[in-house]
This record gives sequence, structure tokens and C-alpha cells, in this order.
Amino acid sequence: MTNTTDVLESTPKPTATGPGQAEKTRAFKSPVSRLLAPIRNTLIFASVLQGISAAAGVVPFIAVGELGRVLLAESQIDAGRAWLIAWIGVGALIVRLFFQMAAGAVTHFADADFQLDLRRKMVDRIGRVPLGWFTERNAGQVKKALQDDVGDLHHLVGHAYLNLTSAFVTPLVALTYLLWVDWRLTLISIIPLIAGIGLYAYQMRGYGQKMTAYNEALGRVNAASVEFVQGIAVVKTFGQARKSYGRFLDETHKFMEYFWNWVRGLIKISSASEIVMSPVFSLVVILAGGIWFVANGWMAPVDVIPFAVLGLSFTAPFLTMSYAQNDTMLAKEAAERIVALLDAPTLPAGASQRVPNGARVEFDNVSFSYDDRTDVLKDITLTLEPGTVTALVGPSGSGKSTLAKLLPRFWDPKRGQIVLGGVPIHELPSTELYKHVGFVFQDVQLLRASVRDNIALGRPDASQNEIEAAAKAAQIHDRVLELPNGYESVVGEDARLSSGEAQRVSIARALLADVPLLVLDEATAFADPESEAAIQDALAKLVAGRTLLVIAHRLHTITGADQICVLKDGEIVERGSHKALLAQNGLYARLWAAAEGADSTEVGT
Repeated sequence: MTNTTDVLESTPKPTATGPGQAEKTRAFKSPVSRLLAPIRNTLIFASVLQGISAAAGVVPFIAVGELGRVLLAESQIDAGRAWLIAWIGVGALIVRLFFQMAAGAVTHFADADFQLDLRRKMVDRIGRVPLGWFTERNAGQVKKALQDDVGDLHHLVGHAYLNLTSAFVTPLVALTYLLWVDWRLTLISIIPLIAGIGLYAYQMRGYGQKMTAYNEALGRVNAASVEFVQGIAVVKTFGQARKSYGRFLDETHKFMEYFWNWVRGLIKISSASEIVMSPVFSLVVILAGGIWFVANGWMAPVDVIPFAVLGLSFTAPFLTMSYAQNDTMLAKEAAERIVALLDAPTLPAGASQRVPNGARVEFDNVSFSYDDRTDVLKDITLTLEPGTVTALVGPSGSGKSTLAKLLPRFWDPKRGQIVLGGVPIHELPSTELYKHVGFVFQDVQLLRASVRDNIALGRPDASQNEIEAAAKAAQIHDRVLELPNGYESVVGEDARLSSGEAQRVSIARALLADVPLLVLDEATAFADPESEAAIQDALAKLVAGRTLLVIAHRLHTITGADQICVLKDGEIVERGSHKALLAQNGLYARLWAAAEGADSTEVGT
């Protein structure tokens, strides 16, 4: 079947001169059209098959009408014609079944290939985006795009287009036949359809704006409920539970008032629309018109039979169209999220065969921007000598974390370069880079896999003895043995680890990887006292003999660093040892004084 090998070929490639012709052309395509482009011809073919099936499905009803006209005719019954009509009806049923099965098979096989190939392209894209891309998204968002959103496209590909084809072809064929029988009664038969469409259009006026207001009101209710639940301990402590609960109730009442006012105006119109579109109402209109025509001698009584049989087919497909419209709306929203993922910028893959010589790191006039407008780092020049500790300090938002995360290529600099052992890191393949650079951050990420696999992530071929040695050094071995299945316990299932324990697993992972250069976000910043002691012991073993770049949150932990770089507004404004920076009586000295004052206050309390 047709696959989606062209999907990623149509994704934008960043250029220095802006978007190219491909991007300009794609701007005129909807996300759904873009994703379905590789299987468009397959869907057209399946729709043709479905159209034949739908047309054939009307023939048995036409045969019933024609049989009625033959068998109830005032003249002698033509048995041969009656049997011919009956066999045509039977044959049409067989044709309908065959083409319907063929159309469904084509769309479902195409959908299976489409989903598989699309997910492969999405996973490939995720594998090439900067690591920083994941800091802006949680696992639920990625899972929704890969699983739920691709699943939402299934209903569009596998069913919606076929249903829409049937909903269009069925009444069209019936209308053509009834016009041939009597065009005047045909016009009367479509009155319920026209009235229903008119009422529906009136009902849907301003729907977009009202739906936007509905979502906003619902969002305020959700925000108020989350605020109330998450802050219940605080608001009760300070005697504000009634006020917080009242804010939640107020938003809920506003939402219900808006929703009820909207729905109340739709009830009468919606009910009237459903009544005029119902088969019973259509039959009443047709029979009333037929009796009128027969009474005036405008048509024979037997000619009313086809209208009573087929006249109901005009309004029934309208419901099918509404369901297909819902599938289309869901697919549109899903396609927008999928395309956003496929368009996520990627880091150029390094292909150099050079191997870094040592662990010396040079930041050479490095600047970085998240939005290509405002630089959060400006012309940073910094050298990390092998075996030394460099600490980054500064106020919140000064660029500490951003600078540190450039080293393991969470992003690439906008200007300048970072050189590791004489080789620019953007030239190194990721496998080579991460043989030399490791990182341990506060936000620990463990896989839903065994503890053993989590520790051995950087060295899958490590022996059990090596894994246990790393765990012992990280002060987590004894805790792992207490788990139901020891090292084979699965994180998130039978291995329930505290944040401190998870941190020590990540340190064991870094110890086992044994890289010469380590980026460390102060791992004990949010640890409880008991965990902090164990983590500090583990870190002492981890950092021994390595080149270390530390993001410092608590200044007393980095007083022994070889160099301390003080950042402000994306620039290094001071650098030196702890004593030298205190002697300068600048920003670092003020930060130190503030930290000492906070500690004194805490002790005093």
C-alpha cells in the first residue's frame, strides 16, 4: 500500500535566508492535507469503490418500488419483468457488499501503513530534536501526539471519507430516480431536507465564537479547581479556605450560567430540526403530497410507492455527515499537533571522525537565543581546564542553566562555538559526544524499565558486577535489594522510588558511564536532609578526577571551586575564586551576603 515516506521530506529545513519555496507552498496546505498527501490517491480510489457500493445499495429499494408498480398495476401482471427487477435487486445487493468490503479493506490497509510510517517519522524527528525541546514538553504531550493524535486520524482515513461518499451518493441516486418517476412529488419530498438544513444553519450561527467562550469559561473553572485543590493546605492554614472555595464556586456558576443561556437558545431550534429531519415527518410529507396528487389525478396511486420507499433517504445521510464532520474536526486538531512535532527544528548531526583529545572545554564568544530575537547569552568566553571545577552562579534568569545545557547540546549556540578537546562539539556525532559529556540534573528522568536498565542506559553491555558497583558508590544498592525483584524491578511498577532515591539511580548511571566531563545541576537543592547526605556522598565519588561544570543554587556548596563565573543578564560579569570574588565586593559578594543572611534567619527561627 501507499506509505508516508514523503511526510518528512516536506518538513521545513532551517536556512540562513528564511523559508524556501517548499515552505511557501506548504503554507497554503492544511495540516490534514499535508499529512494525507501520500495516500490521497488511495483514498480517492477507495471513495470511488464506496460510491459504486452506495449507488448499488439504492438499487434494491428502486427494485421494490418498481415491483410495486408492476404487481399493483391495473393491467395484467408482467411476470417476466417482475422477475427481472427482483434479480436486478439481488445482484445489486451482491455488488454493494463486494465494493463496500473492497473500499473498507483499501482504507484500513492504507491507514495501517499510514499510521506505522507516520509514527516512524515522528519518532525519527523526536530522535533528532535538541534535548532542550523536551524541557518545554512533558511526556503526556509527546504520548498524545504519537498515540492519541495519530489514532484520531484513523477515523478520518478509515471511515469518514467513505461515510461522506455514501452520504452524498445515496440521496443523489435516489433523487435522480424519483425525478424520473415524478419531478413534482420529488420537490415536495425534499422539503424536510431543505427545512432541516435551514434550521441547522440557523442553530450554528456564531458557533465558533461561542465555542471559544465556552472553552475559556471551562478553562477558568479548571484553573480555579486546580488552584483550590493544590493550595488547600496553605489556604486552610491561613484561614482562607472559604474564600478560595468561593472563587471556585463563582467560576463554576459563571460557567453554568453561560452554558445554560447558550443551550437554552438552541433547544427549540434543535428539537424542530430533529423533528423535520426524522423519517416519520418525511413520510408524512410524502404521503400527504401523494394523496393530493392522486386525488387531483396528477399521478397513479402505484407511483407513490417509490417515494414512500426512497423518500426517506434524503434526510438520513445528514446525520452521517454530522458524525463525519466531528471526525474531521478531531482530525484537524490532531493533525496540527502532529505537524508541529514534525516541524520541530532539529540539531545538525555531527559527522566528524575526529576524537576529542582530553576534556578541555572552550566556550568561544557563545551567544544564544530561544526566539532568534532576544539573546539570553551574550558573547560568553570561558575555558574549563581538565580536572577543575567551574561553578555558574547568578540571579534567577541570568542564563546559568542555559549556558550549562549548551555543553551536552540541549541546543546549539546562535553564534560562536563550543570546543571539546580541540573538536567543535557540533561536529561530533551524538554517540561520541556523550562518551565524553554526562549530566546530572535536579529533574531526574527514569525510564519505565528495570532499575538495572536505567543504571546501564549509557553502557548497555555492562556486567551485573559493574552495575552493582556503580549502585554501591551511589548509595542506592541496599535500597534496590529491598525492591520486590531487586535490580529487575521496573520503575513505576514494582519500584516506587522517592525523588532522592531516583537521583541516586541517575548518579549511578553517570558513574557507570564514566565520562571525563560532567555537567551538574545542584542535585541536592530540593532533597530532604536524609537524602541530601546520601546524594552528597554519591556525588563526591562521581566528581572525583572529572572536569566539572556546576550550576550552583546554594553558594556554600561551591566555595572550593577552581573558578566561579557570575552571570547577569546573559553575560559573565565576574569570575574568580570564592575569596577573590568576595574581595571585589561586587555582585557575588552581595549574593553571598544575602545567602548568609537567609541561613542566619533560618537558624534563628
